[in-house]
Amino acid sequence: MRAGLVLFYLCNPEISDYRRMDSLKKAMAPSSVKLQELIRVIRTAKTQAEERGMIQKECADIRSAFRDEDPAFRCRNVAKLLYMHMLGYPAHFGQMECLKLIASPRFTDKRVGYLGAMLLLDERHDASLLITNSIKNDLNHSSQYIQGLALCTLGCMGSPEMCRDLATEVERLLKASNSYIKKKAALAAVHIVRKVPELIELFIPATKRLLGEKNHGVLHGTVILITEMCERSPDTLRKYRKVVPELVQIMKGLIMSGYSPEHNVAGISDPFLQVRILCLLRILGHHDGDASEAMNDILAQVATNTDTSKNAGNAILYETVLTIMDIRSESGLRVLAVNILGRFLLNNDKNIRYIAMMSLLKMVQTDHNAVQRHRGTIVDCLKDTDASVKRKALDLSLALVNAHNVRSMMKELLPFLDNCPPELRSDCASGVFLAAEKFAPSKRWHIDTILRVLTTAGSFVRDETVPNLIVLITNASELYCYTVHKLYRAVLNDISQQPLVQVASWCIGEYGDLLLTGVCEDVEPMQVTEDEVLDVLETLLQSHMSSPATRAYALTALMKLSTRIRDNVDRIRKVVSIYGSCIDVELQQRAVEYNALFKKYDHMRSAVLERMPLMEKGSPNHNDQSALISNGEREGGGETQGGVKLQPPVASQAMDLLDLIGVPDASLPEALPQPLSQPLTGQTGIESSVGGELLDLLGGIDFGGIPSITAYNKNGLSLEFSFQREQGSLLTITLQARNSTASDMTEFIFQAAVPKTVQLQLQAPSGDVVPAMNRGSVSQSILINNPNRVALKMRLRLSYSVQGSSVQDVAEVSNFPAQAWQ
Repeated sequence: MRAGLVLFYLCNPEISDYRRMDSLKKAMAPSSVKLQELIRVIRTAKTQAEERGMIQKECADIRSAFRDEDPAFRCRNVAKLLYMHMLGYPAHFGQMECLKLIASPRFTDKRVGYLGAMLLLDERHDASLLITNSIKNDLNHSSQYIQGLALCTLGCMGSPEMCRDLATEVERLLKASNSYIKKKAALAAVHIVRKVPELIELFIPATKRLLGEKNHGVLHGTVILITEMCERSPDTLRKYRKVVPELVQIMKGLIMSGYSPEHNVAGISDPFLQVRILCLLRILGHHDGDASEAMNDILAQVATNTDTSKNAGNAILYETVLTIMDIRSESGLRVLAVNILGRFLLNNDKNIRYIAMMSLLKMVQTDHNAVQRHRGTIVDCLKDTDASVKRKALDLSLALVNAHNVRSMMKELLPFLDNCPPELRSDCASGVFLAAEKFAPSKRWHIDTILRVLTTAGSFVRDETVPNLIVLITNASELYCYTVHKLYRAVLNDISQQPLVQVASWCIGEYGDLLLTGVCEDVEPMQVTEDEVLDVLETLLQSHMSSPATRAYALTALMKLSTRIRDNVDRIRKVVSIYGSCIDVELQQRAVEYNALFKKYDHMRSAVLERMPLMEKGSPNHNDQSALISNGEREGGGETQGGVKLQPPVASQAMDLLDLIGVPDASLPEALPQPLSQPLTGQTGIESSVGGELLDLLGGIDFGGIPSITAYNKNGLSLEFSFQREQGSLLTITLQARNSTASDMTEFIFQAAVPKTVQLQLQAPSGDVVPAMNRGSVSQSILINNPNRVALKMRLRLSYSVQGSSVQDVAEVSNFPAQAWQ
């Protein structure tokens, strides 16, 4: 046909040159390849370079067609461009062609044009503003399918400006008689509410009417829209609490309805709508007694009548459990929720077991006894082959440890520590340490447990383990002989575990005389000579596995033994002198100072190297011992030794103000210094005159307020603490978690630890999803009772997921304002 057309023009010269050249150009132009043919050709490419060459050739042909303004194949070319975009190749040069297709009167052109706009444009492109008028025209089109295309595009990539311009059109379509249009309009309204929250009031009347719809698609979109509005506006949330009975009736109708092939999924009537309604009920019932009471019966009905043999039923049950946990539900209902999660633990699906343990970990703080009933099943999950399930089982097992089950739980956790993956050993060892410190039935059991952990996973424990264990040993004077024998045997078998070797070196140096006597009733008799003990310490000094800190412990132990043995003092002196020229500066300094003790101050050596006194847990040279409050028991029953009570600084507010403006001290009366806690009014001297005037001068500063602090700020997650003083020693800390990253942080769990002299109770959080880009926050209340008025310190443990990857972190907060604890 093309050859015939060329021959026709060559044989008829009377046709104008312009018409002839234009027609010839079109006739000689290559025809557009169909999309299916392009896909077939690209799939035949054997290398990436060959595929890239095909794409570049086709892109060049498409660009030429765009430049020629040929409308015949525009729709086909844009469709091919979208396919290339899906493969990851640049396709931005087709944006304007999408706008031309949208303006076309043909449905096939509009369909591809709107699809291209959703894929190639977003609200940051200026070209997106050009389609606002086209969308507005199509929203008023007579065809419901063209209206649906416009609504889908607006709901996908509408900018705030576009949403403001078209909100009234969407609200009008929500009142249409066509269910197809109402469903699309509801989803577009969700996007508008997210982009422009101040337009929420516009959609409230329409959504209340839509709850009476029989079409499940319209109901589904309406529930999503109401959920979005309630999450973003507390005022709207209060208004929609009145529709809880209506939602309960819809839920009851779904449960009681017979078989409907249109909505049936695995024998369950529309599980998608049921899940959405349960999510909305959870939001409406949060912190509201009346709304919670209205939905208790339907939640119990769903929990007992839903089939668990299919995944759809499990999804509904999981949402039911989350709703029961988050509202003010009855105690029996909460036990039912825990039992559902217990059944989930027996499921063969790893995902179901994982979410069950994740939910139980949230409930263990408020329903500890109910979760304890499933302890055996939870411990069995430690043997699971899936790493994620195993990690959650470990976290939950550690949270279940209390004073009544500590022995039996350690019998499960210590063998797990022997065989667990390396990435879990640090968390397991730390959890065992904290549980043993808080719930140890005796000091000997405590020491045996810690030594078992150090022997098994010494290289994975935290830095504070060694000083903490040394404090524990020094405070158990009746176990000195037993401990030094156990540690000596452990070092003989393995010197690769550095924390174990450091503690053993310290104990041998302190209590080496008890080791040499060989008399210990609690262990098997073992005769040890001085040479054997010194051989062990010299081996530690010379081993390539010993760290600089371990060598320092061993050298100090040798020096200590010089006052506890009789026959090998010269041997110790020679070893110490050798390390006086060591390349390690710390070790060299110790050796030089110890040599000076031998040479110049030998008469003082015994006094300098005598046994260390008892170290109290509250002393400045020891870190505070803390325990995670995740076991359902109140703090305060533990044993503390010698806690140091901090006194408030002795200085008056007037004194501080006078120092601030430079008034000399000589102008103050002798009785000026007063405790800060005393009131300024009603006192004599400077407080009632100069001090009062200065306070008035500065505008009546309120010294009673407690400033907020940022407790944590890392990887886009920030935690802010605000404080409110209650009666006596009670303090309420309100946590606000915010997320500045571009992705939501899900499965957010916050745990806290405080010193033993302080009591802590965590309230249930407002949610477990921290919205991205600071669009919302998760709040949680922390109740603190500090009867001894000690300085507050808190250890935080955070876990959350971002884009499917799990994140865990531990931090310590020590910058609490003085007003929070004085």
